[in-house]
Amino acid sequence: MLRALIVLASAIAMEGVAALVHRLWMHGPGWGWHRSHHEPGPARIERNDAYAVVFAAIAVVLFVVGQGPWWPLYWVAAGMTLYGLLYGLVHDGLVHRRWPLRWSPRRGGYLARLVQAHRLHHAVGTREGAVSFGFLFARHPSRLAAELRARRRGRGAST
Repeated sequence: MLRALIVLASAIAMEGVAALVHRLWMHGPGWGWHRSHHEPGPARIERNDAYAVVFAAIAVVLFVVGQGPWWPLYWVAAGMTLYGLLYGLVHDGLVHRRWPLRWSPRRGGYLARLVQAHRLHHAVGTREGAVSFGFLFARHPSRLAAELRARRRGRGAST
């Protein structure tokens, strides 16, 4: 039971970690890799995919270190891996259609909200001014759209 709780808590915590890394690193000093994800056109492999390799390497290290007295780290790595799987299915598959998924959520449910929120994130092609940095949690698209409009007005007023 404790192991399952560690996996679940780690997977949930990864959304916050991923959102912070996305906002502070990928749209900051790491924009060189992440820019490829914001460029138009379909891409099977993007420079941005190197981030998945980095996070997978961290999980592998935790799996190895978690083989002894630091056993909880093994289950943290399992939670990170679960999050990575969900990220791949939802973000790469459903949102960006990088996998052969043909279904598109249209009824205004949670998955439709995720797709809309991420499209609003991509409405800004530069590293500044974007909204919605999470991957599996998204605020309501109407709030994100209002925030995006406010940012655009603010930027237009200052230039």
